[in-house]
Amino acid sequence: MESRLKVLGHPLHPMLVMFPVALLITAVIFDVIDAAGGPRYLAEAAYWNMAFGLVGGVLAAVAGAVDLLALPAGTRAKQVGLTHAAANLAVILLFAAVWVVRLNADSRAAGGALIAIEVVAVAILGLSAWLGGELVDRLGVGVDREADLNAPSSLRPPSATQRIGDMR
Repeated sequence: MESRLKVLGHPLHPMLVMFPVALLITAVIFDVIDAAGGPRYLAEAAYWNMAFGLVGGVLAAVAGAVDLLALPAGTRAKQVGLTHAAANLAVILLFAAVWVVRLNADSRAAGGALIAIEVVAVAILGLSAWLGGELVDRLGVGVDREADLNAPSSLRPPSATQRIGDMR
């Protein structure tokens, strides 16, 4: 199934995902360094990384939703896509909550509880990124017109028949 949203022949959603992922992970790294006694400007940088990461995440979510809605019901790809979307929604909501708390704070610095929430959000983001890879690399969503939307999980060991076919 090819993506419904493309730029110069390439699916838009994977292009939009990279910036928010990098910005949100960098925000957490900056907050951890700041909390460990690093330079104070890192808290401010983390705050703004989070803000731009959230904006980028919403844009990526819109592009992803277009592709998700095009997936046929009852396929493994639809189930993986829904789980991927739910995980990303959780990440956006967790980071948005942390950002809102910091918005009105005297300092942009995150305390231990906020950093813990950020770490949980990044863990969910890691799971979601793996699911996104499963959608693209294993199931061919967004990139392959003749994708097998019911291909087995990449975590499942290949059958003997598949291994023999791979040797040919």
